[in-house]
Amino acid sequence: MRLGYSMSYWGGAGLGPADHLALVREAEALGYESVWAAETYGTDPASLMAWIAGQTERIALGTGVLQMSGRKPVVAAMTAATIDQVSGGRARLGVGVSGPQVVEGWHGERFDRPLARARDYLEVVRLALGGAPVSYRGQTMTLPLDHSEGKELSLAVSPVQERLPVYLAAMGPKTIALAGELADGWLAIHFPPEHLATMRTHLNGRDIDVAPMLLTLVEEDQELAYDMMRPMLALYLGGMGSRRTNFYNRLAASLGFEKEAALLQEAFLDGRQGEAMALLPDALIDAMTLCGPAGKLRERVAAYREAGATSLIVGLVTPTRRLRSRQLRLIAQLVA
Repeated sequence: MRLGYSMSYWGGAGLGPADHLALVREAEALGYESVWAAETYGTDPASLMAWIAGQTERIALGTGVLQMSGRKPVVAAMTAATIDQVSGGRARLGVGVSGPQVVEGWHGERFDRPLARARDYLEVVRLALGGAPVSYRGQTMTLPLDHSEGKELSLAVSPVQERLPVYLAAMGPKTIALAGELADGWLAIHFPPEHLATMRTHLNGRDIDVAPMLLTLVEEDQELAYDMMRPMLALYLGGMGSRRTNFYNRLAASLGFEKEAALLQEAFLDGRQGEAMALLPDALIDAMTLCGPAGKLRERVAAYREAGATSLIVGLVTPTRRLRSRQLRLIAQLVA
């Protein structure tokens, strides 16, 4: 199982660009196979990957994930091909539909027909990256436009990789099936191994990179580990979405924590973040993260292997560069 490092979201914790770069270089030296940067409405992950490309040698560079609403698919293909060129063939394009809070609030587009949009997006990205003239007619986009002066164009820069890997962030069965049909990898965010094994069946047997993305903390004091996970996990379940649409909250409910997830979201959105964190049961933290003593996590990593994970992408919750450096080493030892 390959190991990846998610830089997650920049900001806070007093970490600057030099700190993040040092951590990526350390991950590379420790044998991490890939590094990923996330996107919300802050730093641009594609810019970060291009910056890191010139200051690393081996580690693969992933966007985890670009929001489809923020970039036309041909622009995503141009971006990925450019990063692949400047890195000598290390780019990975991770994309996702995001959610209505960001799509409608930040990008000014309607969050409608997400599955159809994702299908059209992946089809056009693959056409463009393949170097063919882009001619496409789908449910949500047509290229070139009908009755226009538009011309079929092909990407003027070729990726170094013969097939640049495209990953889809997916949580529901239909989107996972789409990843199995059209993508090279599936980013499964916060999935416990048991759920990963069940939902993996929707890939319909296609051999792609199954890559759970997990908040991870190696800490012998289990109670401390739980408490350090609470702020970020509460943010995902309570704040990363509207009252009506929060995909991470839905995931928690599907794992058997429907009541707890609903109460947590209500408290978080009402401004009672401390109460929301306290409402997180230990069992839910165990289900959606990797946290606790090394022996426990070693067994959990083995469970992910058994569930079919081919990559494990870890995000860190420790606040300082020194503590994150220590976590990178501990996690590398676990997976090795």
